[in-house]
Amino acid sequence: MGVLLILLAFLFVICLGGAATFGVIAVRTTRAVRQRAPQARRAVEDVAIKARSFARPGAHGEVAALRSQVRGALAASRRTLEAGASSDPQLQDALGLLTRLDTHARDLDAHLHALELEPDAARVASRLPAVRERADRIVHSASSLRWAAQDRAHRLADDELARLAEECDTEASALRHWSPGRLPQ
Repeated sequence: MGVLLILLAFLFVICLGGAATFGVIAVRTTRAVRQRAPQARRAVEDVAIKARSFARPGAHGEVAALRSQVRGALAASRRTLEAGASSDPQLQDALGLLTRLDTHARDLDAHLHALELEPDAARVASRLPAVRERADRIVHSASSLRWAAQDRAHRLADDELARLAEECDTEASALRHWSPGRLPQ
């Protein structure tokens, strides 16, 4: 009887440990899904917009293409700026500007989305020049920030490489100067 109670207690502890482990795994998985869901939703949305830009003819397709351009330019600029911001504090200021630009882009995206849903193609076509100009300004601004960050990174890398080459030349020159009495044995 005592062995049976010990065995039941042991099984209870194993089941309790398994349940706790399963609970922890479930919580972590749920948290990971919640964190990645907006990114996945955004990726699906981007692909759908790009597909509509190719599939829909006329003004509606142009509107979808504009949405895709604006989203792409902002995403590429954000990736570039965030990649360099940890090592270059000035890129933090550029990220702040990009965040402000992103606010305007979201407003434009909402307007473009409404135009995509508009059934009257003539109305969409009449509004297209104004929204295209606004989209071009946003794309140009985002691209300018990205290009400047890339140029800055290349310039800093070139400067560092030039300093390193100079130090290597100095060390090589120092290694070539020896006196006959002080050669290594």
